[in-house]
Amino acid sequence: MMNMFAKICRIAWLVMAMTVALGPASTDAQQASRFPTNLPAAPKTPNIVLIVADDLGYGDLGCYGQTKVKTPHLDALAATGTRFTSFYAGSTVCAPSRCALMTGKHTGHATLRGNTPGAALKPEDITLAQLLKDAGYATGLMGKWGLGDVGSTGMPGDKGFDEFVGILNQKRAHDYYPPYADRFDRQDGFRLFQFPQNENGGQGLYFPDLFTKCSSNFIRINRPQWYTQQRPFFLYVAQTLPHANNELGIQTGNGMQVPGDAPYGEELWPPAERNKAAMITRLDQSVGQIVAAIKEHKQESNTLILFTSDNGPHKEGGVDPEFFRSSGPLRGIKRDLYEGGIRVPLIAVWPGKIPAGQVSDEPWAFWDMLPTLAELGQARVPKGIDGISYVPTLLGQAQTNRHDHFYWEFNERGFQQAVRMGRWKGVRAGAESSMELYDLGKDIGETLNVADKNPEVVARISGILRTARTEPAVNTRRKP
Repeated sequence: MMNMFAKICRIAWLVMAMTVALGPASTDAQQASRFPTNLPAAPKTPNIVLIVADDLGYGDLGCYGQTKVKTPHLDALAATGTRFTSFYAGSTVCAPSRCALMTGKHTGHATLRGNTPGAALKPEDITLAQLLKDAGYATGLMGKWGLGDVGSTGMPGDKGFDEFVGILNQKRAHDYYPPYADRFDRQDGFRLFQFPQNENGGQGLYFPDLFTKCSSNFIRINRPQWYTQQRPFFLYVAQTLPHANNELGIQTGNGMQVPGDAPYGEELWPPAERNKAAMITRLDQSVGQIVAAIKEHKQESNTLILFTSDNGPHKEGGVDPEFFRSSGPLRGIKRDLYEGGIRVPLIAVWPGKIPAGQVSDEPWAFWDMLPTLAELGQARVPKGIDGISYVPTLLGQAQTNRHDHFYWEFNERGFQQAVRMGRWKGVRAGAESSMELYDLGKDIGETLNVADKNPEVVARISGILRTARTEPAVNTRRKP
């Protein structure tokens, strides 16, 4: 009886589509009935909340120099933690970037190297969620997955997540009012939740709000308790904001889909730009609500919060990334391997562990998240990955173990490659193209190609471009 009651408590608000408030919270005894009674003692490791925005640019937050779009919650988060200024996404588009995040492999070795329809993680791809689950974490994913659709080998339930509410297919995730959500939990397996208020063009439930509510509910249910032996949780919040609804953009010229343009309705900006700003501010409010849930359940001191983006800003849905200077001082946007396409915000907060109000320029990347968080979670790190642990950097200590270089490739619009090696950045726009070389120490905007003046550096990076990759088992390259 208690198992059934606990199940009803967990899903009632979903079935009601958030049109009414949550009912009374389950008692400790009811929650305890969901867990076995013979759990071993949990390791003394932190909860981990990893929030990833979709197409948010390096310059889209106030704490990174944005002056028009309001992001007070994220700015406050940066003030209480560390803001990283040389952190890199896994790729310049969604799927390969998230693949690098989850598997610890860069795009020279990862299974997904582009937004290839139907591509999915393989059975042998070990994810961060699997490692943390094996280490005793409760694991949850709320939002966009993009690493395996229904029936594939990359579904979240097969990749370490105990609970998932969101959208598997990244193309379907472009619609902010879909008629159903994909759902997985260990009790009932995979199923769909229908939302009639979104059928036939209805706009009754905005999915980013659903993901926020699911995240807060996951924290409430899975916070360490006596009946779970104080076991920690890993929550991956994969928001879709501020990605464009491309189809809507083609139809109307304004594909920035949001319930309203507040608080920017009086601004004399193009409608799509007002909507984009509203989406970013709504994302900021979502982060604020998740942080509030952590504090409400007294998990602030033992929770690591990370906020980042999967790639640079888009030029879709009727917006121009130059309008808000979404790339900040960087060159390029989404689908570029210049800094603006791959350098992204990263804010990290863990009271008493991560220095408050600090700024770090230490370079690291998405594929370093797996070994870093695995170390903090006392999880094993698989062999054959590209990432290394940046725990010292995260905790404000000296990083003695560094990458010799960082590597990216992008298999759309031709075959592009990029390498960062110390202060040097090499970019090759095509397999047969000559290399461009930039000195990021002097030229963060990549405005001056200095390849001709530094032939030895060019030769070294050219060697990396040849050796830092292997051909994928299934060719995911698109024709130019």
